[in-house]
Amino acid sequence: MRTVDLIGTAVANTFRSKTRTILTILAIFVGAFTLTLTNGLGTGINAYIDDTVSSVGASDTMTVTKTADTVGGLGAATSGPKEYDPDAVAATGAGAPGSTVVALTPTDLDELGRIDGVLDVQAVKSISTDYIEAGGGTKYVVGVGGLISGQSVTLLDGAQPDDDTETLQLVLPTSYVEPLGFGSDADAVGQTVTVAITDAQRTQHTVDATVVGVAEESLASPTGASIVPNAALTDLLYETQNIGVPSDQVERYAQASIRFGADATDEQVTALKDRLADAGYTGTTVADQLGTIKTVIDGIVLVLNAFAIIALLAASFGIVNTLLMSVQERTREIGLMKAMGMGSGKVFGLFSLEAAFIGFLGSAIGVGIAVLAGTGISAALSGSLLADLPGLDLIAFDPVSLGIIVLVVMVIAFLAGTLPAARAAKADPVESLRYE
Repeated sequence: MRTVDLIGTAVANTFRSKTRTILTILAIFVGAFTLTLTNGLGTGINAYIDDTVSSVGASDTMTVTKTADTVGGLGAATSGPKEYDPDAVAATGAGAPGSTVVALTPTDLDELGRIDGVLDVQAVKSISTDYIEAGGGTKYVVGVGGLISGQSVTLLDGAQPDDDTETLQLVLPTSYVEPLGFGSDADAVGQTVTVAITDAQRTQHTVDATVVGVAEESLASPTGASIVPNAALTDLLYETQNIGVPSDQVERYAQASIRFGADATDEQVTALKDRLADAGYTGTTVADQLGTIKTVIDGIVLVLNAFAIIALLAASFGIVNTLLMSVQERTREIGLMKAMGMGSGKVFGLFSLEAAFIGFLGSAIGVGIAVLAGTGISAALSGSLLADLPGLDLIAFDPVSLGIIVLVVMVIAFLAGTLPAARAAKADPVESLRYE
């Protein structure tokens, strides 16, 4: 029997017992459907993070902190109180969130600039504002986001803040447009808003700035729902905030950003981190920061995939049962095929192909319906619950991954069919022909 005939016969034999075969296919369908959706969830979220990071840039920058030797505070796992360190400050940025670091001084910034591979150093100025308002309307609490060197804002309208002008400019998050009284993102561009900030002597000051752009708020946004000031506004707010602070305490920063060049290889970036560590600093890239998020997402997807695999393993027992029953029902037919010269290898191949075909049908149907369901769910969520995250396709599908899922399910089905196929191949033709 030729290979083509073998395949045709296997396909035809699959539906000899339609009810049993359909139930087995449905069991495989459940596993393939779940596996496809969970993989699509991971693909969609990770792709969104990658796209957002690409749009804001900063692939050639690194956040640098000077980590304290000890971390104190309530709840710390220590054997006693920690000695007070006047140089320690709380770090809330991406480099060392929630930890205590040693404040960076102008001397540290100069030292960072001399490290091999560092092209530029920029202090990250932490600013805490009171509120923002427009036209004497309602006051709203707002944060101030800082962009590190080379980074940009994902804009919905307007332009990036210009660091080369003395004009006070800021980019407004889109969620503040309507509350501040602007009709649309485009209407907000060019308008004047007032930012209030309190200095160290508890005196409140107000600063007027021009809205030059409206920013999209995204899952991986570097600034979140915060205004993004240009250099002139940043300096003015920082100076105002530090009125009353002793001059030797003003230039103390929790972190700084360094630029190392867009053409640096992974090995060069690692080497730069080592040089920073030798000098007493810790460097963290955007990829490092988002790597944790991706690890969590991948872990969740892995757990969900495990349930899908369990469903597929359960379905594999259905395949074994289906084919064992088929072997028993076709005992005389097997004996006749072997008596007419069909070798044990081809008999084994015939039943293995039946198992693989059952796996193909179940996985193809499961993948196809999962793609339709995932696309519909993603579209529905994008217009409702996820409307504040434009560009996010919660469930996305990679054709290569879909093909791999179908292939994996077929392999599982093939392996499940080896036991009944081996039994059929070992059948004695004389005994099989006598079988009633």
